[in-house]
Amino acid sequence: MNEAMQQPAEGQTDGDRAAIGVILNGEPRETVAGESVENLLVALGLHPRLVVVEHNREILDRDRYAEVEVRDGDTIEVVHFVGGG
Repeated sequence: MNEAMQQPAEGQTDGDRAAIGVILNGEPRETVAGESVENLLVALGLHPRLVVVEHNREILDRDRYAEVEVRDGDTIEVVHFVGGG
């Protein structure tokens, strides 16, 4: 599991930022408060330009990934495309 997305102990913080709970692709996850959608994608090993993100039932423009903050209780769906033939 990616270090940025490991399950911290209850109330554990990353420096001054507290752990928050989100639903990511239908699964509960913990991350740090104040993280942007873009940083979350990078922590997951995903290139932000190669995915589509739905944040609380709203499709985000890629240009907004860096400005939209992930908050406690958010629901995030990440879809990435696989080529083939």
